[in-house]
Amino acid sequence: MSRLAFVLPVATGAVAGGLVALAIAGGGGSSTKTVTTVVSQRVVSSAVPTSLARSQGLTINQIYRKDSSGVVDIIETSQSSGGINLFGGSTQQTQGEGAGVVYDTKGDILTDEHVVANAVAVKVSFEDGYTASAKVLGTDPSTDVAVIRVNAPASQLHPIAFANSSDAQVGDPVVAIGSPFSLPETTTAGIVSAVGRDITAPNNYTITGAIQTDAAINPGNSGGPLLDAQGQVLGLNDQIQTDSGSSAGVGFATPSNADVRIATGIIAGHPIKHSYVGVCLSATASGGARIATHSDSSCTAPVAAGSPAAHAGLEPGDLITAISGVPVTSTEDFITKIGGYSPGTTVTFTVERNGKALHIKVTLGARPSTAPTS
Repeated sequence: MSRLAFVLPVATGAVAGGLVALAIAGGGGSSTKTVTTVVSQRVVSSAVPTSLARSQGLTINQIYRKDSSGVVDIIETSQSSGGINLFGGSTQQTQGEGAGVVYDTKGDILTDEHVVANAVAVKVSFEDGYTASAKVLGTDPSTDVAVIRVNAPASQLHPIAFANSSDAQVGDPVVAIGSPFSLPETTTAGIVSAVGRDITAPNNYTITGAIQTDAAINPGNSGGPLLDAQGQVLGLNDQIQTDSGSSAGVGFATPSNADVRIATGIIAGHPIKHSYVGVCLSATASGGARIATHSDSSCTAPVAAGSPAAHAGLEPGDLITAISGVPVTSTEDFITKIGGYSPGTTVTFTVERNGKALHIKVTLGARPSTAPTS
């Protein structure tokens, strides 16, 4: 039975479920954490693959030489309560390791939220061995993105450009650079295995548009870049599917478009807010986004009590086919479209219920810190 895990030093996970735990849709340490990935359908594009659209692309060695100086090793130290001894309580320190991408010349570095989520201290090491302390500038567990800032000389800061993740296509070559098993600057290569995957964030919400790859990703790769054939960042390496805790050739990166959007808000000092609906959606619905009909291990209730959905009168089994007149084609499409609205916005859902079309106004809320799932 395969498991999904964030690629931290300890990799464990949970069986993929049949429901998307979506109490909200979209938006703006080394402890074990579980995740769920849901396979979603994707329309195949007839466009020229990004790897061929601009010349023939770079070799793996050229990509490494171009970008390795912009990839850093991150050691985070977390503190937790320990056992009780003769002198009272005690604290225990643990360390986790991941990677990051230099984002700008101010010292901002992008990584995964789960790499630094509980950090009391963060140390960054550059390719040439230079090390410096970093502070966590901000995090967003809903998209698993974090920004840390390091005070380093300009000569150490080599930003890597970010690609348009919407251009990624199956078969495009990719390269991953990170720190698997405490081996910084490790480089692996593969292809884009699938696009448009849904994965579960550290706080149990759904991340859409994830990029699946067969490039080897292992514990310690978290937060490092998945690079396209031009050496640009397609996403931040985030999760693996595994039986053993090591790479089985199925890895996932968060999409660069979302990474950049969230990082831009964090760097600007803007609070990251996501719209909240309050429903669990079926992962297999067609023709729209269907609210689950029953609870299970990934969903406490199809319609969360006290949520905007509950106040609006949405019910289990409702099929949402449009938002304010714009058609909804799938669960992922619903999540993406809701993500374009700010909390407090009132939208109209077109809903099919018992063979009838209803128009229901929903005032979107602000996402709770953790998805209300089992």
